[in-house]
Amino acid sequence: MSTYDPAPRAPRTEPAIDRGWPRRWAVAVAEPGSAHLAPAIVVSAEPLPRHGADPAARPAVPAIVRPRRAGRHARAGAPGEPREVPSATMTVVHPVPHAWLTTGGTGARNYDEFASDGEITAIIEENPYSALAVEMPHCAPGAHGRDFHACLPDAVARLDQAKHAGAYRDVGAAAVLYRISGGERSASYGLFCAVDTDQISASADEPGAVIRNEDVFPHKVRERVALAEATGHLLSPVLLLKADRGAGPSRLHAALAAACDAAGAPAAVDVDHAGRTHAVWPLPPGPDTDRLCALAGDGELVVADGNHRSLAAQLGRLDRFLAVVTTPESVTIDGYHRLVGPLPISPAELVNRLVAGGAQVTPLPGRPGPPAARGTVHLYAAGRGWAVRLPATPGASDVDNLDHALVERLVLATPLGLDPGDKRVTYVGGDYPASWLCGEVDAGRADLAILIAPVTVEDFLAVNLARHKLPRKSTWFTPKARAGLVIAQR
Repeated sequence: MSTYDPAPRAPRTEPAIDRGWPRRWAVAVAEPGSAHLAPAIVVSAEPLPRHGADPAARPAVPAIVRPRRAGRHARAGAPGEPREVPSATMTVVHPVPHAWLTTGGTGARNYDEFASDGEITAIIEENPYSALAVEMPHCAPGAHGRDFHACLPDAVARLDQAKHAGAYRDVGAAAVLYRISGGERSASYGLFCAVDTDQISASADEPGAVIRNEDVFPHKVRERVALAEATGHLLSPVLLLKADRGAGPSRLHAALAAACDAAGAPAAVDVDHAGRTHAVWPLPPGPDTDRLCALAGDGELVVADGNHRSLAAQLGRLDRFLAVVTTPESVTIDGYHRLVGPLPISPAELVNRLVAGGAQVTPLPGRPGPPAARGTVHLYAAGRGWAVRLPATPGASDVDNLDHALVERLVLATPLGLDPGDKRVTYVGGDYPASWLCGEVDAGRADLAILIAPVTVEDFLAVNLARHKLPRKSTWFTPKARAGLVIAQR
């Protein structure tokens, strides 16, 4: 049973930006049938102040505003703007209009699954056709210190080279069955598909079947928009978790498992860093594909992984985005930790300030492991460990008192003066054990490791269906959909 208490909370307009941008970012688009450009999206006007301990003090951000398009559902816009909600005879899930399938060697972890760019460089050096060579062109050997945007022509060239070398094959319009097997858990199932962008709902007053409720980093969104525009392709799917409404996750899970079992030998197989086998089978348009798309799209879908990619699809004005729809049976949530360095104060002073702020601090012997349950975080610095119980903020909603939110306010912001987007904060997902984070501290590559207990799948769904917003980088879903297995040509 979920322990989440959906206390009332005022909806927040996307994109939620908790740190200032150096300049206004606006995207100009043309109205259909018009040669005139009109400002369609305004994300931020001026640098925004950091928010402090009071969640209600977070700054308001201008809404995403889009022109309406004839012949399509009403686009997500300012709160209160009318928008069509799928009926029982509609689905927001469709075959990918123009899909390319890997023939081997292109599969990769998603660009944001790594603790350092050096790991990405090493992978690309070993495998030039890895999807990471396109997704993270500034990390490729030979980038010579150029930034992401300067390296976009390289990304375009690498994708063209991979396609011409036969690393991908054109399968036309298709949905793609997806099975992940191996490891300690039973097989996971999903469906690669195209999902209507206009059904993304970022707040309670925006109707839509696709729920996105996690804070994002604006510079990452800008990069995803630019990459899709430059290459004309989407290489990384958004992972969508089917919620407990509509047709129900269990029916979809059973249907996908049966379809994979009946499909014969996979069209392509890839093995990830953890030894899990990722298998895919393309399904051309037809009754069976329509049935699976209807099951996947009947009800609400929650963005489990790919908040930046889904927002990039909106800001890039894509009609549909590449996604994998999966079920709660197919995933777990691991811890999502933080490394900090350099620290602006000593570890001893940090502990003193935490105690002064009302935290209960208990020394731990040696290197700590991750906390067993919500309510306590573990810190490691200068060869010492501490269990820290951070005080809840009176009057705040339960989601604002999640450990990840308390760490943002009571460890990073108040005693250290660090914004969550500060370059001194590194977000480290569940693929990296606690021993690895502590090792980074011992090696001097970081000053502080913050270990946080994972959010449960039940709490994740409850928070999202109650339309509250999770702190950024608070859920690390396992297993993740792999990039470069199925790519969508725009």
